[in-house]
Amino acid sequence: MAYVINKDECIGCGTCAGGCPVSAISNTDDGKYEISADTCIDCGTCAANCPVSAISEG
Repeated sequence: MAYVINKDECIGCGTCAGGCPVSAISNTDDGKYEISADTCIDCGTCAANCPVSAISEG
């Protein structure tokens, strides 16, 4: 199951996207980030790198 970003907690820093080994995370129009469930390999790097713990297993 892919990881998901809680947009209410996301601060838009991009740390998660920079650390994703498969580029599954992209910026959205509202300045927050989202994870593509089709691309995510469930490695957990994004969750480990998020400074505000806004990412969890979906």
